[in-house]
Amino acid sequence: MVVEAANVGKNRYRERGGRYFEDFKIGDIYEHRPGRTLTLTDNIWFTTLTMNTHPLHFDKEYAKHTEFKKPLIVSTLTLSIVTGMSVSDISQKAIANLGWTDIKMSHPVFAEDTIYAESEVLDKRPSKSRPGQGIVTVETIGKNQNNNIICSYKRTILVMGKNNNLEEEAGY
Repeated sequence: MVVEAANVGKNRYRERGGRYFEDFKIGDIYEHRPGRTLTLTDNIWFTTLTMNTHPLHFDKEYAKHTEFKKPLIVSTLTLSIVTGMSVSDISQKAIANLGWTDIKMSHPVFAEDTIYAESEVLDKRPSKSRPGQGIVTVETIGKNQNNNIICSYKRTILVMGKNNNLEEEAGY
């Protein structure tokens, strides 16, 4: 997590999170903390919210008859939490998400698993059409408490540069 204390007045400071485009270095790896233990309630709420009606995610009796023997955490919840964990390091200062590619779900996730994540900076370049902004590509990996890789993806974002005054204008 990257946080700065911006001076916004006499004896007055405001925390600001995230990295500017200039702060990213190709090859750097950011470990995202804290971890997050998933619950059955998280899973049921998310499946209901997203209208995912597959019983493998919320029906224990159905799940007993599968190879997993218990409900699986829905994969889009896993991706959402891993992405959320990366925001303070990767996209707190994003202008836009430009895309996700190579999404892989490589290990099942169950209630009471704890997820951790890390992201490696793969590429960066100044935007050709948006002065003061840049494009950053990262690969993010989610792991469980046993260090098993549970998911991975590449994500490309448009990030503000240090000369962008959006935060001041918005009171951040």
